[in-house]
Amino acid sequence: MSAADTKAVGPPVPVPPDPQAIGKSSHDDDAPRVQKRKRKKGELLPYLLILPAIVAIAAVYIYPLSKTVIMSFQDMGRRELWSGEPAPWVGFEQFTNILGDSEFWWVTFRTIVFMAICVTLTMGIGLLVALLMRKLSTWVRLVLTACLIAAWSMPLMVAASIFRFMADSDYGLINTLIAKVAGEDWLGHNWYLNPIQGFGIITLLVVWGAIPFVVVTLYAALTQVPQELEEAAALDGASAFGVYRFVTWPVIKPVFTMVATLSVIWDFNVFGQIWLLRGNKPEPEYETLGLYSYSKAFESTSFSQGSAIALITVLLLSGVAVYYLRQLMKTGEVE
Repeated sequence: MSAADTKAVGPPVPVPPDPQAIGKSSHDDDAPRVQKRKRKKGELLPYLLILPAIVAIAAVYIYPLSKTVIMSFQDMGRRELWSGEPAPWVGFEQFTNILGDSEFWWVTFRTIVFMAICVTLTMGIGLLVALLMRKLSTWVRLVLTACLIAAWSMPLMVAASIFRFMADSDYGLINTLIAKVAGEDWLGHNWYLNPIQGFGIITLLVVWGAIPFVVVTLYAALTQVPQELEEAAALDGASAFGVYRFVTWPVIKPVFTMVATLSVIWDFNVFGQIWLLRGNKPEPEYETLGLYSYSKAFESTSFSQGSAIALITVLLLSGVAVYYLRQLMKTGEVE
């Protein structure tokens, strides 16, 4: 072996360490796993936060609804309620009797007409007031908003008492003001003798209580309309109605639709306003579906029939609720 061969087979030259590898440890391999575990915990956090609300809703709504469904297929009367005996099952007999009763259909028609009038007036007046608020000065708008919130926060019993006093036949403000214009024959006029006039007073109470929510919500939607687009449309020769139709309305339409859908659900289930204005005992001419169900259940002691009417009401409103959820999902997709 020569000297050259000895050099060739000498000890290997050490390779310099990689600077990027300095500081790495065996724990770095577990970093993706830790991050993945933290991410999973973060994804579960919102569900854990709303879990108490879900449990409360299940206790308040799901159990009574399931009990209502079961009771509607039974024949539960006062004896079964107080004795604890199981009520006999009658199948669809309650629904057959209700759907075959002409009174039920008159009450349903009355409820739909009353709801349609209340929703139309609420949304129309609310939209006009919201549009007006855009033209007001800041301090006037703040005063109006405070008045709306004060009216909105007023308890229903207090508001009903005020409207009962205003429509009182002897000392009511409405009769006094009309008498100054149309003559003293209006003094002592009873508005509730005629159901149409009586429902007019009830409608005023319902609309008065619903307008603040509509105004505040629609005004919030109007603040999202770009003023540059409205000014550009006006410079291009569009009229005020044209600017509203082609610029303002497309922006606020999703919010308007959702508020109108909620108003349909609320006004379809009006109960307290009629109950309080009619002295806790509404006449049959003033019964809507909610009052009709209450009357059948507690005055006629036919709890199963009242439950069946309530279930039919839920089914009638289920389509509206599905439409509301679809609009809510669409709005979320747009955002």
